[in-house]
Amino acid sequence: MTTLTDRRNETRVNVRIPLRYKLIGNQSVGEQMAESENLSQRGVFMWTAYPLKVGAQVALRLRMPSEISGIPASEVHCTARVIRLQESDSGGLVGVGLRIERYHATAERERWAS
Repeated sequence: MTTLTDRRNETRVNVRIPLRYKLIGNQSVGEQMAESENLSQRGVFMWTAYPLKVGAQVALRLRMPSEISGIPASEVHCTARVIRLQESDSGGLVGVGLRIERYHATAERERWAS
């Protein structure tokens, strides 16, 4: 099990980038947009207008900065789980802490098709 100390030893970068996500197992809700506040290899904190619940699983697409991946910035597809929520003081947005559970390989031709 990962401890709080282990999680905080990861490289966390404060960066605002657009994200796209979709709830897994809920076909009635389409792809949603969000903006990151910070990223690490194992997690994302983002702001979104769409309400999520702790424990929900999402398919996430983002452009991973080179400061985190160690390679030139590239689009990443991953599966993540909501682990915490934070109310916002303005704009009705909700802060969402996500733990990345799995990265998915993205073929070059699939990236250009979308």
